[in-house]
Amino acid sequence: MGKLTVETCEIEGLKVITPEVRGDNRGYFMETYQYNDFKEAGIPEVFVQDNQSASRKGVLRGLHFQINHPQDKLVRVIRGEVYDVAVDLREGSKTYGKWFGVLLSAENKKQFFIPKNFAHGFLVLSDEAEFCYKVTDFYHPNDEGGIMYNDPAIGVEWPIPEGMELVLSERDTKWPPFKG
Repeated sequence: MGKLTVETCEIEGLKVITPEVRGDNRGYFMETYQYNDFKEAGIPEVFVQDNQSASRKGVLRGLHFQINHPQDKLVRVIRGEVYDVAVDLREGSKTYGKWFGVLLSAENKKQFFIPKNFAHGFLVLSDEAEFCYKVTDFYHPNDEGGIMYNDPAIGVEWPIPEGMELVLSERDTKWPPFKG
């Protein structure tokens, strides 16, 4: 392997991936995804769609999940910095309802692998951020569910700096609480 470092998290299935970055006076090169390396690292999923979003400071997207067409996700930031969160929604899991967060940035080049049946969201900490993610199922517009980002039953500790005003979509303000 050697082209990437994979850190397991306290929630089974979640993985933080750091690719090998080769740099010189011209800049840098890195492989962000190579099927054989990811398979060897325990991530054999086949991705079928790439998505990208841009957001400004204070935007909080989530916590979202797919109901009938769950997706594994491989997420990363190509500009700026976000705090990325996954919540375990796998019924019967010993970490059901628990969350894990990681700082993703263009600078640290980390990626976050989130298996099916997790809710996902992120908070933009930089002035702007571009967020990319690979998914293992196609987007189905009427298949999205969500949980309140600030649900006390989950207790996500979003790193909201003093004075930051959150920017949420209308839909994200209306998700129901977690029913654990």
